[in-house]
Amino acid sequence: HALAVCTLATLSSAPALAQSKIDLDLYKTPGWELVLGPFALHWSNSDEHTYVVLLGFERAQADGFIWGFSAFRNSFGQPSAYAYYGYRWDNLFDIPELYFKLSGGIIYGYKEPYEDKVPFNHNGFGLGIIPAIGWRLTSKDAVQVGALGTAGLIFTYNRRF
Repeated sequence: HALAVCTLATLSSAPALAQSKIDLDLYKTPGWELVLGPFALHWSNSDEHTYVVLLGFERAQADGFIWGFSAFRNSFGQPSAYAYYGYRWDNLFDIPELYFKLSGGIIYGYKEPYEDKVPFNHNGFGLGIIPAIGWRLTSKDAVQVGALGTAGLIFTYNRRF
Protein backbone atom coordinates (compact mmCIF):
# COMPACT_ATOMS: atom_id res chain seq x y z
CA HIS A 1 0.00 0.00 0.00
CA ALA A 2 3.01 2.28 0.35
CA LEU A 3 3.34 2.55 -3.45
CA ALA A 4 -0.29 3.66 -3.72
CA VAL A 5 0.22 6.37 -1.09
CA CYS A 6 3.43 7.60 -2.79
CA THR A 7 1.72 7.65 -6.18
CA LEU A 8 -1.25 9.63 -4.91
CA ALA A 9 1.01 12.04 -3.03
CA THR A 10 3.04 12.64 -6.17
CA LEU A 11 -0.07 13.23 -8.29
CA SER A 12 -1.56 15.60 -5.73
CA SER A 13 1.54 17.81 -5.72
CA ALA A 14 0.92 19.12 -9.27
CA PRO A 15 -0.33 22.61 -8.30
CA ALA A 16 2.65 23.14 -6.00
CA LEU A 17 5.17 22.82 -8.82
CA ALA A 18 6.28 26.21 -10.03
CA GLN A 19 8.06 25.20 -13.22
CA SER A 20 8.35 21.89 -15.01
CA LYS A 21 11.65 20.26 -15.91
CA ILE A 22 9.97 17.66 -18.11
CA ASP A 23 11.21 17.62 -21.72
CA LEU A 24 7.99 17.08 -23.68
CA ASP A 25 9.99 17.12 -26.95
CA LEU A 26 11.15 13.62 -25.96
CA TYR A 27 7.51 12.49 -26.27
CA LYS A 28 7.21 13.93 -29.78
CA THR A 29 9.55 11.19 -31.00
CA PRO A 30 8.86 7.44 -31.07
CA GLY A 31 10.14 5.46 -28.12
CA TRP A 32 9.79 2.36 -25.99
CA GLU A 33 8.68 2.15 -22.38
CA LEU A 34 9.29 -0.60 -19.86
CA VAL A 35 6.21 -1.01 -17.66
CA LEU A 36 6.48 -2.59 -14.20
CA GLY A 37 3.33 -3.19 -12.18
CA PRO A 38 4.23 -4.27 -8.66
CA PHE A 39 0.83 -3.72 -7.06
CA ALA A 40 -2.92 -3.84 -7.70
CA LEU A 41 -5.67 -2.58 -5.42
CA HIS A 42 -8.99 -4.45 -5.54
CA TRP A 43 -12.34 -2.80 -4.88
CA SER A 44 -13.48 -5.88 -2.99
CA ASN A 45 -11.68 -8.19 -0.61
CA SER A 46 -11.65 -11.84 -1.53
CA ASP A 47 -9.73 -14.80 -0.17
CA GLU A 48 -9.26 -15.84 -3.83
CA HIS A 49 -7.21 -12.72 -4.66
CA THR A 50 -3.48 -13.20 -4.98
CA TYR A 51 -0.58 -10.81 -5.43
CA VAL A 52 -0.62 -9.21 -8.91
CA VAL A 53 2.63 -8.49 -10.76
CA LEU A 54 2.97 -7.10 -14.31
CA LEU A 55 5.82 -6.69 -16.81
CA GLY A 56 5.22 -4.97 -20.13
CA PHE A 57 6.65 -3.10 -23.07
CA GLU A 58 4.92 -0.21 -24.77
CA ARG A 59 5.72 1.57 -28.03
CA ALA A 60 4.83 5.25 -28.07
CA GLN A 61 4.51 6.89 -31.47
CA ALA A 62 5.27 10.57 -32.09
CA ASP A 63 1.58 11.24 -32.84
CA GLY A 64 0.42 9.99 -29.42
CA PHE A 65 -0.68 6.51 -30.44
CA ILE A 66 0.57 3.63 -28.30
CA TRP A 67 0.66 -0.16 -28.59
CA GLY A 68 2.08 -2.77 -26.34
CA PHE A 69 2.08 -6.09 -24.57
CA SER A 70 1.98 -6.92 -20.87
CA ALA A 71 2.41 -10.27 -19.17
CA PHE A 72 1.01 -10.53 -15.67
CA ARG A 73 -0.25 -12.84 -12.99
CA ASN A 74 -3.93 -12.02 -12.59
CA SER A 75 -5.78 -11.61 -9.31
CA PHE A 76 -6.44 -15.34 -9.19
CA GLY A 77 -2.84 -16.44 -9.76
CA GLN A 78 -3.29 -17.32 -13.43
CA PRO A 79 -0.62 -16.38 -16.02
CA SER A 80 -2.20 -13.72 -18.23
CA ALA A 81 -1.42 -11.22 -21.00
CA TYR A 82 -2.79 -8.01 -22.52
CA ALA A 83 -2.03 -6.92 -26.11
CA TYR A 84 -3.33 -3.44 -26.81
CA TYR A 85 -3.52 -0.29 -28.90
CA GLY A 86 -4.43 3.17 -27.65
CA TYR A 87 -3.65 6.85 -27.34
CA ARG A 88 -1.75 9.08 -24.88
CA TRP A 89 -2.70 12.71 -24.20
CA ASP A 90 0.33 14.65 -22.96
CA ASN A 91 0.50 17.92 -21.05
CA LEU A 92 -2.95 17.38 -19.57
CA PHE A 93 -4.50 20.64 -18.29
CA ASP A 94 -1.26 22.39 -19.33
CA ILE A 95 0.66 20.41 -16.70
CA PRO A 96 3.67 18.86 -18.49
CA GLU A 97 4.02 16.08 -15.92
CA LEU A 98 0.41 14.93 -16.25
CA TYR A 99 -0.86 12.61 -19.00
CA PHE A 100 -3.81 10.35 -19.73
CA LYS A 101 -3.84 7.06 -21.65
CA LEU A 102 -6.67 4.99 -23.01
CA SER A 103 -5.95 1.50 -24.32
CA GLY A 104 -8.06 -1.34 -25.59
CA GLY A 105 -7.18 -4.85 -26.60
CA ILE A 106 -7.24 -8.57 -26.05
CA ILE A 107 -6.75 -10.09 -22.60
CA TYR A 108 -5.77 -13.72 -22.25
CA GLY A 109 -5.62 -15.86 -19.14
CA TYR A 110 -8.87 -15.65 -17.23
CA LYS A 111 -9.90 -19.30 -17.33
CA GLU A 112 -12.32 -21.43 -15.33
CA PRO A 113 -13.60 -20.74 -12.81
CA TYR A 114 -12.81 -17.02 -13.36
CA GLU A 115 -13.78 -16.63 -17.03
CA ASP A 116 -16.67 -14.33 -16.05
CA LYS A 117 -14.23 -11.73 -14.62
CA VAL A 118 -13.43 -10.40 -18.14
CA PRO A 119 -16.07 -9.22 -20.65
CA PHE A 120 -16.76 -11.36 -23.72
CA ASN A 121 -14.39 -14.08 -22.50
CA HIS A 122 -14.18 -17.18 -24.68
CA ASN A 123 -11.65 -19.92 -23.90
CA GLY A 124 -9.55 -17.48 -21.86
CA PHE A 125 -9.61 -14.66 -24.45
CA GLY A 126 -11.52 -11.50 -23.56
CA LEU A 127 -11.67 -7.76 -24.21
CA GLY A 128 -10.13 -5.05 -22.08
CA ILE A 129 -10.26 -1.25 -21.96
CA ILE A 130 -7.92 0.48 -19.54
CA PRO A 131 -7.99 4.22 -18.83
CA ALA A 132 -4.90 5.42 -16.97
CA ILE A 133 -3.55 8.65 -15.58
CA GLY A 134 0.16 9.22 -15.13
CA TRP A 135 2.68 11.60 -13.61
CA ARG A 136 6.16 12.08 -15.06
CA LEU A 137 8.80 12.16 -12.35
CA THR A 138 11.53 12.94 -14.89
CA SER A 139 11.64 13.09 -18.68
CA LYS A 140 12.08 9.30 -18.72
CA ASP A 141 10.38 8.06 -15.53
CA ALA A 142 6.69 8.04 -14.67
CA VAL A 143 4.18 6.51 -12.29
CA GLN A 144 0.76 5.56 -13.56
CA VAL A 145 -2.59 4.38 -12.18
CA GLY A 146 -4.85 2.32 -14.44
CA ALA A 147 -8.50 1.48 -13.83
CA LEU A 148 -9.28 -2.23 -14.19
CA GLY A 149 -13.00 -2.00 -14.79
CA THR A 150 -15.00 -2.95 -11.72
CA ALA A 151 -12.07 -4.94 -10.27
CA GLY A 152 -9.70 -2.22 -9.03
CA LEU A 153 -6.56 -0.26 -9.90
CA ILE A 154 -3.09 -1.21 -11.15
CA PHE A 155 -0.10 0.92 -10.15
CA THR A 156 2.86 0.97 -12.54
CA TYR A 157 6.28 2.49 -12.96
CA ASN A 158 7.14 3.35 -16.58
CA ARG A 159 10.69 3.90 -17.87
CA ARG A 160 11.20 5.36 -21.36
CA PHE A 161 14.32 4.32 -23.29
